[in-house]
Amino acid sequence: MDKNQTEVVREFVLAGFSQTPSIEAGLFVLFLFFYMSTWVGNVLIMATVASDNYLNSSPMYFLLGNLSFLDLCYSTVTTPKLLADFLANVKLIPYDQCIVQLFFLHFVGAAEMFLLTVMAYDRCVAICRPLHYTTIMSRGLCRVLVAASWMGGFVHSIVQTILTIRLPFCGPNQVDNFFCDIPPVIKLACADIFIIELLMVSNSGLISTSSFVVLLSSYTTILVKIRSKEGRRKALSTCGSHLMVVTLFFGPCIFIYARPFSTFSVDKMVSVLYNVITPMLNPLIYTLRNKEVKTAMQKLWDRSGLGKSRRHKMLK
Repeated sequence: MDKNQTEVVREFVLAGFSQTPSIEAGLFVLFLFFYMSTWVGNVLIMATVASDNYLNSSPMYFLLGNLSFLDLCYSTVTTPKLLADFLANVKLIPYDQCIVQLFFLHFVGAAEMFLLTVMAYDRCVAICRPLHYTTIMSRGLCRVLVAASWMGGFVHSIVQTILTIRLPFCGPNQVDNFFCDIPPVIKLACADIFIIELLMVSNSGLISTSSFVVLLSSYTTILVKIRSKEGRRKALSTCGSHLMVVTLFFGPCIFIYARPFSTFSVDKMVSVLYNVITPMLNPLIYTLRNKEVKTAMQKLWDRSGLGKSRRHKMLK
């Protein structure tokens, strides 16, 4: 195909979930609740970590605050556009905006994968080498590891995006999802995508699968090295929240990206899980299973004056 004929498609049509207005209205309310809950929960965790001296000085909670920020970014890449499309008759997205959405989706998503791996290493050091924990996991090292996670996500996303924009798009333009992602977009290319698909599956699939294996290996190492039943119980309690977050995030990602880019009927639901639901659940998982975070949140609530005001009204 002549180069002058490439990129004829200037906008894509997103499939969305339904064409029935009443169903779309109900989904708008539901996903707006999800998105608002994501903001409230993650901002609350960031504010709690930043305001509490103990949490702010702890490597674990420093990483948790960064995870909350990534969750906010990740959800914001797709959810606002999804909410707007629930109110639109035709769900259009310009080509340039589609590529930008695709770039940030993989940028933030890969950065979160790397950060979750860093958090597993942090727990491994804390439990296996408690006396040297603060020395090994210094604030300087934590900042370097967080920056490396962002850089790794950027490099991964740049590679994926460059491979995508080099493809010619001349129709059809119906993206079989509610956002622009590599699997449904490159299927619309007017070219043989076998090699590109192989490279992308190798890239995305390798990152998600290898990170997941490293995470499981870290937690297995923790359990193997701890001999006592009481120690294992405490380790499971400490790592349980991490394992739930890892499973919720990595499971869907491996399902979507670690296989050839063929379409399954459950792909949209799986995409909702890791794009919308997981960023909302992460704050709940970490706070409900963590007494230190709940105590710090109570202190923040009291310092804000809202807690005292409420108790004063109850006494009256």
